[in-house]
Amino acid sequence: MDKIVALCKRRGFIYPGSEIYGGLTGTWDYGPLGTLLKKNIKDQWFRTNVQLRNDVVGVDAAIMMNPTVWEKSGHLEAFTDPLVECKTCHQRFRADKEEEIKAHEKTHQGKAGWTTPQKFNLLVKAFLGIIEGAQDEIFLRGEITQGAFVNFENIVSSTRVKIPFGIAQIGKAFRNEITPGNFTFRSREFEQMEIEYFIRPEEKEGNVWFEYWKNTRMEWYLSLGIKKENLRFRKHEDRERAHYARFAEDIEYKAPFGWAEFEGIHHRGDWDLSRHNLSYVGDDGKKFTPWVIETSGGVDRSLLFFLLDAYHEEGERTILKLNPKLAPYKVAVFPLLANKEKLVNLARGIYDDLKQQMMVAWDERGNIGKRYYAQDEAGTPYCVTVDFQSLEDKTVTVRDRDTAKQERIKITNLSEYFLSRLS
Repeated sequence: MDKIVALCKRRGFIYPGSEIYGGLTGTWDYGPLGTLLKKNIKDQWFRTNVQLRNDVVGVDAAIMMNPTVWEKSGHLEAFTDPLVECKTCHQRFRADKEEEIKAHEKTHQGKAGWTTPQKFNLLVKAFLGIIEGAQDEIFLRGEITQGAFVNFENIVSSTRVKIPFGIAQIGKAFRNEITPGNFTFRSREFEQMEIEYFIRPEEKEGNVWFEYWKNTRMEWYLSLGIKKENLRFRKHEDRERAHYARFAEDIEYKAPFGWAEFEGIHHRGDWDLSRHNLSYVGDDGKKFTPWVIETSGGVDRSLLFFLLDAYHEEGERTILKLNPKLAPYKVAVFPLLANKEKLVNLARGIYDDLKQQMMVAWDERGNIGKRYYAQDEAGTPYCVTVDFQSLEDKTVTVRDRDTAKQERIKITNLSEYFLSRLS
């Protein structure tokens, strides 16, 4: 984790939030490379789950919602964590995080005492209004899910969707976490990518769709390069299930700090639509309340685990072997020497041409070896070097990130060469 945290700051993936003023615990800013990586993850998710499907549509709901939404959804009452406080130093922890509590007790030689666990609501309060003291209390959404449910009728009436169908959404959520930690894993501001999939309220159909979405989501992470041995399903025990879930399973990643959840598959039954008094009329004219199978993944957690899984050290080289679909930059273009105008002009032309089709990096600093190593750390799959031979035969050296092998490619063939390998 220390190496990943250092690399993220050094290469511009992730910075501590508000760092110049001492930071704000549980918040993170994404730098130039992190912004691109995050966008690519979201783009691949949306492409897979909306663009390539006929049964899922998108929505982008507001972060601020009428407080009644959270009352009806059960979040005002049940969206809580158990809170305990150390009687010695008054630091607060989640009571269900036993390993963190044990680690803290060691700092007090096992003599720490704890308060009785209390319920702590995770919703973040906000206030709307122009007159101080007469403002309306609202909440920043603690999950993006409700935006799909409150728009259920709008989507059914304004599109031609029919059950079974899904509503997909990517967006920010906020939680008043008691103990943020493990880098971006547990944050107070984060981004989610979710599908609410509506089905007929039948036990057999519910089980079939639950298993379908479990396997579909697992396959997505595997297809983008996470090693199979680092992923597993974990079934929720009765005591840990969310208030809305009939049953649930998590996809977990084998992180340096232990197996950690980053996507949940939940059978929500009719909890949400019934609480909002919403229903659906089938082609036979019969009205019923659909059940919902939910897939809820963390964008930030996924990004962290993609980075961890891609991190490799080979001798002096640090390499991020990111799937090319996720890599922030697909290609880097270098002139062999920055002080040779003809080399720079030819390289600039290649850079400008490729940039119309993909994200391309430009680097003319230092020796070529250091430039290669810098792009390895950034996860760039290919580097193009324009040298003196390029001026004669219009070919360039293309270097592969993972193998470090090089080959000469005609400049006119570069677009086709890269697009065939990056798609």
